[in-house]
Order: sequence, then structure tokens, then C-alpha cells
Amino acid sequence: MCVDCAGNFCSLLKGLFSGSMKTPVLLCVLLFSQSWAFEFIIDGDLIYVMCFVCVCMQAIQGNDITVKSYKVESRITSRFAHTTVKSSVVNSGHNAQSIGFNVEIPKRAFINNFTMNVNGITFTGSVKEKSVARNLYAQARARGKAAGIVRYSMETFRTEVHVPPGSKVEFELHYQEMMQRKLGVYQHTVHLQPGRLVPLLQVDVYIFEPKGIKFVTASNTLGEQFSDLTKITHTKEKAHIVFKPTLQQQCKCENCTESAVDGVFTVKYDVERESNAGELQVSEGHFVQFFAPSDLSPLSKNIVFVIDVSGSMWGLKMKQTVEAMQAILDDLSMDDYFSIIDFNHNVRCWNEDLVQASSIQVNEAKKYIQSIKPNGGTNINEALLRAVQMLLRASNQGLIDPRSVSMIILVSDGDPTVGEIKLSTIQKNVKRVMREEFSLYSLGIGFDVDFDFLERIAMDNRGIAQRIYANHDAADQLKTFYSQVSSPLLRTIAIHFPENAVNNVTQNRFDKFFHGSELIVAGKLQPSDLTTLQSLTTASANMDLNIQTEADIHGLDSVLSTHQHSFTGFARQMWAYITVNQLLAERSLAPTANKKRRITQRIMALAVEHQFVTPFTAMLVEGHDQGGAERLIADSPRDSKHGLERKFPEYSFMFCLCYLPHPFDFNVVDNDPHFIIHFPKSNMDICFNIDSKPGHILNLISDPGTVTINGQLVGSKKMKNNKIDTYFGTISIYSKTHGVQVIVGTNRIDLMEGRNNHSFSWGATAELVLDRMRVTIVKEEHVTVTIDGKISVMVLLHRVWKKHPVQVDFLGVYMSSDNKYSTRVHGLIGQFAQEPELKVYGVHEGADPKKKEATMVVKGNKVAVTRGWQKDYRRDKKRGSDVYCWFIHNNGKGFIDGSYTSYILPQLDSFLTAI
Repeated sequence: MCVDCAGNFCSLLKGLFSGSMKTPVLLCVLLFSQSWAFEFIIDGDLIYVMCFVCVCMQAIQGNDITVKSYKVESRITSRFAHTTVKSSVVNSGHNAQSIGFNVEIPKRAFINNFTMNVNGITFTGSVKEKSVARNLYAQARARGKAAGIVRYSMETFRTEVHVPPGSKVEFELHYQEMMQRKLGVYQHTVHLQPGRLVPLLQVDVYIFEPKGIKFVTASNTLGEQFSDLTKITHTKEKAHIVFKPTLQQQCKCENCTESAVDGVFTVKYDVERESNAGELQVSEGHFVQFFAPSDLSPLSKNIVFVIDVSGSMWGLKMKQTVEAMQAILDDLSMDDYFSIIDFNHNVRCWNEDLVQASSIQVNEAKKYIQSIKPNGGTNINEALLRAVQMLLRASNQGLIDPRSVSMIILVSDGDPTVGEIKLSTIQKNVKRVMREEFSLYSLGIGFDVDFDFLERIAMDNRGIAQRIYANHDAADQLKTFYSQVSSPLLRTIAIHFPENAVNNVTQNRFDKFFHGSELIVAGKLQPSDLTTLQSLTTASANMDLNIQTEADIHGLDSVLSTHQHSFTGFARQMWAYITVNQLLAERSLAPTANKKRRITQRIMALAVEHQFVTPFTAMLVEGHDQGGAERLIADSPRDSKHGLERKFPEYSFMFCLCYLPHPFDFNVVDNDPHFIIHFPKSNMDICFNIDSKPGHILNLISDPGTVTINGQLVGSKKMKNNKIDTYFGTISIYSKTHGVQVIVGTNRIDLMEGRNNHSFSWGATAELVLDRMRVTIVKEEHVTVTIDGKISVMVLLHRVWKKHPVQVDFLGVYMSSDNKYSTRVHGLIGQFAQEPELKVYGVHEGADPKKKEATMVVKGNKVAVTRGWQKDYRRDKKRGSDVYCWFIHNNGKGFIDGSYTSYILPQLDSFLTAI
């Protein structure tokens, strides 16, 4: 018999149970927010009902019931969350009744297990292909066994079981999701709506991030009385967030029996990063690469805002859109170009061409937006084509900086009603004219809009779509979305791996990277004897960027095994999660039915292997007791949509190698600070020290109007022999010709080009190409800066142990003696670019028998010199290799022009004045 579970549900059950049947168990798994019919089957002791009921959702539903416990536990490991929701309930009434278990889950989560114990009968779930699950369901029906189709929406899971008095029911639901970084934050939410007071109500969120947790916060929308009830325990790599209100704290008022717990519990956090380095993790034969650079200057933008002003936008929708656009326009910078297209049955342009976002133009645009009066139909096709034409015209006229980012942002609330109205044709039309460097972002306001279409057309053109809920905070939703795409930092990003070391790599090429977001690539390791895995990330911004990352293949598994609450299978499940979502997105864009079928087969195989309930798989729920097996099926609605990213082909791996020339053809400043000047014609090395004060900036190279290289001194922690030793703590290479400055410190490397500032850590190997300058960073070793292929400077990093009593971290500078400067070059090193005549005579034994003494004639001066040695640390930073040289005393007096104090400059980018 078929039953409509609305309205007369309870009276129907009462009638059924008034018969001569044995005590029944009625199981009902329901969908909230989606309608469909279920079958009602009676089989002796068991009655299973599957139906839809539209009610206000609470986690636990029923009248005379006692909820013993309601627990939520989330284990987040490396951005991947496994959440378990458990509840123990007793029918404490005098009659049989229904008990509901309802869980609201995140949009992008996959349910991957469900277990229920009803009076000793345990039902456990397993994911299978839908056809297999349906066949098993049919077999159970044929044998007269209890069976049913159990479905859930992608956001709500509902289960209802009818049990006799005194019955105990235990529910347990599992789902998994990948944390998405937005505006610099990962956000994990748990919906808490127990519907009644619970003796044991507890939320535990365990976070483990191998690189370290930068911050973690917790908040809720439950009310002020719960604001101080969260406890956070936070160490470098781990965090434990506990929310555990007592019965009294759950009450709405002092003498109330109603629960005030009804809202969302939210945990936000971010991880520590090696500045712009990627993070590569390997676990259980899978790898995950995270990439989220931050210290980069935003690229300029070219934006065409396309706004629906049809009649359906009248009222609150238009008011909220205008409010959001006011703020968005104010956010544009002087480097941005923009225009506005509004459309109903006609298409109007505020300006036919892109204009610079000056304060005058922005104010004019804001006035235009305020004057819009919605009316008429919806001509989406013509509006989008006009927007593309505007970008094309600007590009062809040279208005668009080749390093900028061009995008169209569409805001609409309805389907097309004027002009071309066939959605597939509109999609093809836009795809045909869009250039690869343009992107389309779609914002659908309200529920009337065909969001699937907006999502497809955005994905097809390197963008994303988002639904904007038409309520009082729609303006904030629009502004938040814009904030996510308003600061592009990189273009054409590719993350490569050695092709003989990995396979089944997820999407590894990305069109853009926005500030505060994160790119993630995952894959499988091929069997090999490798102990490390390397990746190379390449990208374009205001420079060409190459970053190399390395990970120990076995190290993370050892760490995870020692952490009780970490999710050890995170890498395997994350790879499957990303792959399934990308396949779902790829399937939605597949042009032929045959291709859709092939993709569907891959989705089903992966979802079954990794136990994900998807639009093409179902959960078979089986239980065993003395009466035999019982089966139910849980599957997802056919119209569920997943995935925002597409699969791209793999690329072979590229290695970044750095070679050191044969010794010794370098000019060196290292240690505290010792100068070594190499004279190739004389085949002689001359050494001297400079004893200056911490904070002083010494000029090494000053080539007027072109290049200046300076070093700033830092002092040791303590005095030694009544003297503070000094070292170079900062080295600046400034090319005035290119307007680029590289500042190398012991903590980071900064690149500055006009208003663009980029910062990198020593924690990753990277190569950057900016105009005609190349910067190569070798992880925790050295930085090499090459200018026009003529000047090469290597800055060597010296680390001392953390609690060294005297020394500090410092830098050494190595410059090729083949560097090409102008004839006007000067500086402590630059003055020797043109080799002076040198003569050493009168060599004799010195006070130290190991060190000869002599007289040197240089620049017309006679200078006393001592034969000794200094260190070249390029190959061995710990011990160095000896470089024998003639040492000049008294701060190089007589060897350098003037006094060393003449080489002290006010700023790191200063040039030397006349000596």
C-alpha cells in the first residue's frame, strides 16, 4: 500500500497498530526540502515506511521520548573533515511512537556511512552502484522481506523509526568533506537542533595540521548564553574545540523545559605557511599538494558587471544589488578598469568601453546604478555577448595590461525570456566568443533562477557560480563573493610532479589564484624506492614564478600514527573526494551522451570504492537478527549537483637545478664580515675586514643610475673580547634600470616593483622571473639574483642553532668576478671591477710562524699584509673551504679608496656618492 506521510500520518499508524500484528518496528527515512513518494510494506513483525514529510526540522523528533545523548565529533586532518553524529534515544512513553533523527550536513559533503540499532537489530550501510542496490532491494521485496528506498538531500538527512514503549534506538551518521579556504579562513560548521534538553550534549572538533595551526576560533548562533561555553585547547599542530553545555545551560529560561540550543556552531582556523611556498603531504600511497601564497601584490582587474534589471528584480532584490554595487565599486583600485551593463529586454551600457576606476568614474557609475528602475524581460544572451565584446575591444586597443585579470560578473534572478532563450545555445554562444584569458562568474539571486545553467556557463568559462539568497543580507552575500575574487594574485598556475613517480593526478592547472583561497592537487604514488616526492609550481603574476616543494614519503604516516584523533585515511579520501567532484563537474559539461556515460562509470567505481553517496550511487542499509536480514537503500536525488573544477591533462615534471662555478672566481663578503676580492689577472686573492656598528648599511656595489648592492649589519648577542661582532643580516640588490629591488633577510626574501610587493620564505625552492631579473631560491640554502644575464649575486644563508649564546643568523654575499658593470662602478667591492696593479714583495716570517708577512703596493700605497686564509662557504656551510689570501689590516686602509666610513649609506636602496 502507498501512503502519503503528511497530515494523517499519526492517525494512520494508530489504525495499523490496533490490529492483531505483533509489536511492529516502523522505520522511515525521510527527505527534508525535496518531495517524492515511498512504498509502505508490512512484513510480520516489521513495518518499513519510506516517505516525505515537510516539517520544521529538529535533530530528534518525537513526543514522549528521552534523548540520552547527542554527540558530534569532527576529525579534521590536513583540511579534510570526517564528521560523526551520534544520538541515543529511548521511547519513554506508554505507546508506540515515531522517533526522528535529522542531520543537516554541509552542501559539499558526502555521506559515507549510516548505522542504526533498534532494540538489538543493527542496520549498517554500504555504498553500491544504484542499479546493484536496487536489485538487492527488489530481491528483498520478492522474498517478502522489509525493504524500502531511502533517500536524502545533499543538505539534510532524515530518518524516522516507529518503536514500542521502552525501546532504545541509537543513530550514527558519518559524512566527509574537504575544507575550502575562503578569505584566508577554513570554516567548519555543525548544525545543532536537538529539539529538547539532552543530558549529554557535546561537540568535539579535533584539528591536526602538520605545518602548524596559525589560529583557531569558535563561535555559534545559539545565543549569548552559550558564548562563553566553548573551550579551545591549542598547541602548534593540534587543536581541540569542545562545546558541552549542561542541562541547565541548555534551558531557554531558569524554569523552562525547552531547549535554547538551535543554531550553528562554527569553527574557523588557518594554517602556518612558509610564506609563498607550497605544502606537500604524502600518506598511505597518496599525496596532496596545498598552494596558498599570500605576500604577493594583487594583479590589476578588468571587470564588466552585467546586472539583471528585469521586472522580477523589483523591490528588495534590486535594493540589495544596488547597495552591494556601491561597496564593490568603492573597492576598485586606480589600476583597475571597469564598466557596467544592465539588461532587461534591452541591453544598456553605462559606458561602451572600459574606463579606469578613478574616483570620478566610480562616482559616476554609482549614480548610474542608483538610477536603475527594474522592468521588462530578461535578455541574458545579448548582455553577455556585449560584455565579451567590451573586453575584446579593450584588449585589441591595448588598454588591458597583459598581466591583468579580465572577468565578467553576472547578477541575475531569472531565466531568459527575450532574445535567445535556449540555455544550451546561450552557453555555446558565450563559449565561442570568450578568450582563454577571460572568466565568467555567475551570481543567481533567489530560487526562481536556473542555477544549474548559471553554474554550467560559469564552469565552461573558467569561473564559478554562487546562489545568493534573497533575504535581508543579500547585499552582504554579494559583497562577500566579490571579496573572494577581487584580489587576483597569480595567473596560469601549474603544479607538476615527476611523471614516473605519480599517477591519477587531479586537476593541476588553474587559470587564476585569488588572495585568501587555496589550490589543492592530489594523486597516487607509483610503486618505487623513492623516499621523497617533489613538486614544481609555476605561475605568472607581475613575475614568472617557480616554486619547488619536497616531502618525505613516510614521515607523515609515522606522525599520524601517534595522534589519537587524527584521520589517518585523509589523503586517500581527499584524493577521491576531489576526483569525484571534478568528474561530476566534467560530466555536467560533457557534450555527448556517450561521454557522459563513460564519466558516470568512473564516478560510480570511485564512489563505491571510497563509500561516497553520490547522484549515481546508493547506500544499502542491512541488518541481521534472528528473523534474517533486512535491507533498505539510501541514495541521493538525481538532480544533485557537485563540483566546481575541471580535470586538465597532466604535464611532465621540470627540475630546477642550480650549479656553482669552480672556485675561486668570486668576490666574497661573509662571516663577521670578511671581504675576499679575487683578481683574476694577478691570480691573487686579497682579504680585509670592516668593523662597523650594528644597523650600519655598507655599500658593496654602486653603479650610478643602474645597480646598487648594499648590506645592513646586525650585531652578535653578546660582546666578545670587549667587542660586538657584526654580520650582514640584510642584503639589498636594487636595479634602478628595472625599478626592482630584492631584499634578502634571514627570515624572508622580499621583491618590490613599484607598488607591487612580494614576499617569500626560505622554506621552499623557487624561481622567479621579473622583467629581466631572475631570482632563484634554494630552500634554506641561498638566493641567486641575476640581472640582464650580466650581473650575478648569490646570498648565502647561515643558520646558527636556536639558543646559540653569541651568534645570530647571518648572510654571506658571493659575486662573480665576471660581472659586467660600467666604468663608473664603485663600492667596497665595485671599485675593484677594473683590476688595479698589485705587487707583493719582502715576504718574511711573521709573529705567527704559520702566517707570512709582506708589503703590498696597490693604488700607489704601500700596505703591510699578512698571509692567511678565509672561508668559502658555498659548498660546505658548516666548515667551509679555505681560501688563501693576503690580509690587509685596519679596515682595508690603503687598499680601499678613502675610509670605510665613506661607504656607510642611509638606506638600503641608496647609491654611493663620490668618495
